[in-house]
Amino acid sequence: MAITDTAPPGADDGAGLDPEAGPGPDTGPREPQREARRLDSTLALTMLLLVLVVFQGPLRRALSAPVMQSWTTVFVAVVVQALPFLVLGVLLSAAIAVFVPPSFFARALPSRPALAVPVAGMAGAVLPGCECASVPVAGALVRRGVTPAAALAFLLSAPAINPIVLTATAVAFPRNPEMVLARFVASLVVACVMGWLWQRLGRTDWLRLPAHAPHDGESKGAAFWGSVRHDVMHAGGFLVLGAMAAATLKAVAPASWLRTAADNPVLAVLALSVLAVLLSICSEADAFVASSLSQFSLTARLAFLVVGPMIDLKLFAMQAGTFGRAFALRFAPATFVLAITVAVLTGTVLL
Repeated sequence: MAITDTAPPGADDGAGLDPEAGPGPDTGPREPQREARRLDSTLALTMLLLVLVVFQGPLRRALSAPVMQSWTTVFVAVVVQALPFLVLGVLLSAAIAVFVPPSFFARALPSRPALAVPVAGMAGAVLPGCECASVPVAGALVRRGVTPAAALAFLLSAPAINPIVLTATAVAFPRNPEMVLARFVASLVVACVMGWLWQRLGRTDWLRLPAHAPHDGESKGAAFWGSVRHDVMHAGGFLVLGAMAAATLKAVAPASWLRTAADNPVLAVLALSVLAVLLSICSEADAFVASSLSQFSLTARLAFLVVGPMIDLKLFAMQAGTFGRAFALRFAPATFVLAITVAVLTGTVLL
């Protein structure tokens, strides 16, 4: 709080406040709010513990049922296998987003947009980044003057073909190493084709340029750990939801339903593609969910792996928030259709 030297005599203490300093740290009303939130959290936890104690008998019997044991086994297996890759991917993507300046990409890409698209797509193979990081990085590239077609190719390829994702795919499909190559080829083709389509058909009024970087004004360390905390909580939550959905499909869904969907090639591909959009699983973890859906063909599971990192519910929201709703409403459906088409073609050839 700074008092200006020009304050007139007799003015009250608030009249001479520096207008740029703001109203000052008025923490009075905020402390009761924090205390109220703390009390609410404590009360909620206490109530939850009381419910668990009171109903421990029925809960123990429910958890001991064979279907719940099967559900728990699949859920724990998916989470335990996927979590190390998710954390490593978040750490690396946060480091790249914070410590690698966007000007590096602008200098590294060719000046011709038609050549910049495949180079940007291939950059995703060496620069790990999850979906949560790829959208703001692509926004920073566009803001720094990189052609939008190349930035969009990087946006689609980075979460889909980076080393962490491909390694996780190899671990999740140890008996089907061809899935790694199929995922790499299909995802790279979709990223490049979408970039070229935007270069050819995209209009500037569809794309709203981002105004500022998400970590402007923060130190590098604060921005890094802030990004890590956000992405671990965000991606971890979707991993848990995805593992729960996979476990439910395996343990609860009638086997006849799954067989009906899995035995119809078209229905299998469409079902897993829509499931990938709805589950919104982080790309470092989706291979383990896909491998658990063993009733479905490799081609259908490839569609799940290609569609998920490119368009899901959280990605659509992030793309709309970064580039505008007009962009997302055109880009997301086109990506979804192209991803399914390329995945099926690639699966037919390689799987």
